[in-house]
Amino acid sequence: MDIKLAVLIDGDNITSLYVKEMMEEIAKYGNPTIKRIYGDWTKPSLSKWKKVLLENAITPVQQYGYTKGKNATDSAMIIDAMDILYSEKVNGFCLVSSDSDFTRLATRLREAGMNVIGIGDKQTPNPFIVACDKFIYIEILKSRSAVDEGAKTKSKASQKNNFDPITPKVIKLISSTISDLADEDGWAFLGDVGNLLQKKQPNFDSRNYGFQKLTPLINSINQFEVEQRENPKSRLKLIYVKNKEA
Repeated sequence: MDIKLAVLIDGDNITSLYVKEMMEEIAKYGNPTIKRIYGDWTKPSLSKWKKVLLENAITPVQQYGYTKGKNATDSAMIIDAMDILYSEKVNGFCLVSSDSDFTRLATRLREAGMNVIGIGDKQTPNPFIVACDKFIYIEILKSRSAVDEGAKTKSKASQKNNFDPITPKVIKLISSTISDLADEDGWAFLGDVGNLLQKKQPNFDSRNYGFQKLTPLINSINQFEVEQRENPKSRLKLIYVKNKEA
């Protein structure tokens, strides 16, 4: 099934620097058939978006600020989202913002059966994060952009500082998820573990900790065992994980 996504971007809240990386990320989850960005385009602060919009076929939506101190952009984006929902032209939404004002919108879209992906920075309030099916930090895209551009001025140590530490809380989350899915021998299929981790914590992403995939993240933690098994239907190995016995 071709998953069609509506990508709605809060132009007042998101930088234009990593739009290319952001659109490549969104393409992993579906086809972005609707791409709109909202803001007051009379403001000089949004001028950097012009070239980016043309390169990525994103439609700008003009929204004047009617009252000082009030964000009219949010209202326009919410109204459009509901119009798109009732048009039944998409299967999911990608809301690009770090603003907690979109928490209720994300919740409402999910109530209607839509898959909701959020993209924002690490300062995004938790209520908006957990209202989404999946939440991706823009810092991940920044890190990838730095690698792509060959940011040689950055040492490996400074790049590591951009990643979250693997805390006991993270290890406990993974461990409990494996236990939830384990068979009688304690083994759980890694794909199922990844899916359940996402449901438990929408912003869980191995890239937050400096790993491109879940397997190397789990391999880096001494508390878990990893086993590869033959797949009768494919050349690709099946990966299973378990908690090591204390």
